[in-house]
Amino acid sequence: MQTEPALDRTRAVLRYMLETHAAERGDSPFVQFYGGETWSYADTLSRVHARAAALRAAGVRQGDPVLTFLGNGPDLLVTWFAINTLGAVYVPMNTALVGGALAHILRDAGAKVLVARPDLAARLASVDCGTVETVLIVEGDTVPELPVRTALLVDPEEAGPPPLDRPIEPWDTQAIMYTSGTTGAAKGVLSSYTQLYTMGPDAFDCVGPDDRCMICGPIFHCGSTLYVYAMLARGLSIAMMAEFKTDQFWPAVRETGSTFGLLLGVMAAFLLKAPPAPDDRDHPLTHVFIVPFGEDGPAFADRFGVDVYTVYNMTEISSPLHAGPGITAKGLAGRLRPWMEARVVDQNDIEVPRGETGELVLRSSRPWALMKGYLNRPEATAEAMRNGWFHTGDSFRQDADGSFYFVDRAKDVIRRRGENISSFALEGEVLAHEDVRECAAVAVPSEHTEDEVLIVVTPVAGRQIDPAALIDWLEPRVPRFMVPGFVRVMEELPKTASGKVQKHVMRSQGVTGDTWRRAGRPRDRRSG
Repeated sequence: MQTEPALDRTRAVLRYMLETHAAERGDSPFVQFYGGETWSYADTLSRVHARAAALRAAGVRQGDPVLTFLGNGPDLLVTWFAINTLGAVYVPMNTALVGGALAHILRDAGAKVLVARPDLAARLASVDCGTVETVLIVEGDTVPELPVRTALLVDPEEAGPPPLDRPIEPWDTQAIMYTSGTTGAAKGVLSSYTQLYTMGPDAFDCVGPDDRCMICGPIFHCGSTLYVYAMLARGLSIAMMAEFKTDQFWPAVRETGSTFGLLLGVMAAFLLKAPPAPDDRDHPLTHVFIVPFGEDGPAFADRFGVDVYTVYNMTEISSPLHAGPGITAKGLAGRLRPWMEARVVDQNDIEVPRGETGELVLRSSRPWALMKGYLNRPEATAEAMRNGWFHTGDSFRQDADGSFYFVDRAKDVIRRRGENISSFALEGEVLAHEDVRECAAVAVPSEHTEDEVLIVVTPVAGRQIDPAALIDWLEPRVPRFMVPGFVRVMEELPKTASGKVQKHVMRSQGVTGDTWRRAGRPRDRRSG
């Protein structure tokens, strides 16, 4: 494993990167908002200084956590950059948060100041606001009635660089990024500037001087945040959509001249499910990252004429594996990047032979390249980092040439007829059906031994799913032990506030009254 000293602050810290590029290439574009305006590097720096002055006037100081409740767009971008320019800590919240999930972060983050859109801020009226004392409203001229001080956030016309108590260092906390909380309360990941730099700028060898990155996923998640940071670090440009919409993606790519981007989760599948069009290859996009990499990857490359890459990442780590272009193997996560080390281990953290499945664990020789820990959760931090390795909770295997393959989330593996079934692999097969928009495969108890397999599916818009016909179509595509015994059709899968599928909800519901049962399959014990 290659080693490296800590990064220099001018190379890794947002404030210094933005100042450098604004001085060296001030008129060069940094961001083009789809359907909106374009900011140069000089424009961006000027706006950031003004927003930083407004936040400082509201009491924000170096080291303070600052919450944001904003969707993709100018206000979120400039507020994030201003928070870090002050040396404060960026704490973005998912715009889908309501109720208890929202109140949890308001209590947990320890922030006194929250910057929000008025419609999102209104949700605070019915929850415990935790440590928040001031809510600053953007996008409008009215403020909602809240139990804490609320005011409009007004930027001065001009402002210089805000003062600092000390230089911002690469090991300082840049952000607290909250995980999805698929089985419990979301955990705040303490992320340094070094982690974000290692996660983004160092990960993309395929990015050239003329590339523009389409940001179509939310930048309150690390998945899109790292792409913004990567382009900023290199002095390049981004385009930004307010949110991913299948029918707007290609128009946005064409309008903004975007050359590459990230397609997370089902984005690639949604684009492939759209009817073929004569202009499918009439666009400037040349390469995309598809995460995770399944059967959609090669099909996407062929239909739209782009090179496909993939990368493996989590909020707690820093893109340790990457692969591409020309990749075809489903589940491929890639090979190790410099300064990273990985092992595939059993339940006792003993490395398993190559080709066998185990949990992926990671460490880095670059100081601060992995998370600094979970906020307010020392026990969870110690458990995740036991024996000096970060435990991903993901099942992987490594082949003879050193490539790593994602198998499944460890808790999602299904055991049936003495065989381990990857829910990820089964879902990929089901998603190949033209009528299926989304799929989740989960285990349900069997009356005899081990598990039975339930798939929960949603239909493509305007289509219907016939469970019996779906199973008939699937049977020749998978081994017999993988063929589901149960099919449930829903309009939408249950998801977290960050859009991740909540498999534990479907597991706990089991075989419901509206579930189709394959002939000869035993009934689930919880179905009555």
